[in-house]
Amino acid sequence: MKAAYIEQTGPPETIRYGDLPVPEVHGTEVLVKVAAVSVNPVDTYIRGGAHYWKLPQPFVLGCDLAGVVEAVGPESQKYQPGDRVWCTNQGLVGRQGTFAEYAAVDECWLYPIPEGVEDETVAACSLVGVTAHLGLFGKAQIQAGDTIFVHGGTGGVGSMVIQMAKIAGARVITTGATAAKVARCKELGADVAINYKTEDVAAALADFAPDGVDIFWETLREPNFDQIVNCMAERGRIVLIAGRETRPEFPVRPFYVKALSMFGVVMFKVSSQEMRPCGEDINRWLAEKKLRANISKILPLSATATAHRLQEENTLGKAGTLAGKIVLRTSH
Repeated sequence: MKAAYIEQTGPPETIRYGDLPVPEVHGTEVLVKVAAVSVNPVDTYIRGGAHYWKLPQPFVLGCDLAGVVEAVGPESQKYQPGDRVWCTNQGLVGRQGTFAEYAAVDECWLYPIPEGVEDETVAACSLVGVTAHLGLFGKAQIQAGDTIFVHGGTGGVGSMVIQMAKIAGARVITTGATAAKVARCKELGADVAINYKTEDVAAALADFAPDGVDIFWETLREPNFDQIVNCMAERGRIVLIAGRETRPEFPVRPFYVKALSMFGVVMFKVSSQEMRPCGEDINRWLAEKKLRANISKILPLSATATAHRLQEENTLGKAGTLAGKIVLRTSH
């Protein structure tokens, strides 16, 4: 089978696209014929040498997939050949990744693809959708009527946060770097979208939520906690999903005086049981057309190195050339 893999960590040029054996399935594993995958920032960190865990050799990249069940292991009971399925949380904590024509995945991580939902759509919603769900519903306990601010509403996670917050009945304010991104944020359901390069974000926040926001979803790698805490409502909740190396100053007194809470969300730390409500809600909302993928580019799997370079330029280099997810298609 064709696969995008590495034999050593390093820049995007270390990615090889070539032949590897089709994986065998054991126990409750399922062999999936992959149709589409999506690129996530964590993929680039792992490829670049982030020492989270020991990698299999060779290591197939990627966390997400959508495809069709090809075969099932001897102890698998949930799926049959021909079933359309999706998953995330692969390529992590020592598991092999998904950027290949076939992937062996334990059935506990798989979900059926709702009828009428395209492979590219569900692949693009998988990791980012689970991350948004874990933060909004599992950590921040979002409620109808809450106000929420999210940086970068056209980003992979940001676009999911906007839509899920609206599904929950919240009021959403977000940002974008261009007029086109601001317009896309509004299409996704944001009540207010601000061009942070030309408008005063703090003033817009004060106007939108004069008593402060209930939830602040931080996607920036270098959060400014003075600004964040200042715009929070009493008993507000802050969700962090970025900033691996940063060590910002922190306003301790106003944080505790407001009785604020702060949560870190890392989706690969959750079990398959903890992830199950996320996947089930995502499936329901996709089927009901309440949740839409925000896809910026679709490329062939053979262009994985190009996709990684583009993702890295935007995540680390802040190039601003992406307005959503990169999806890769296999040749099937």
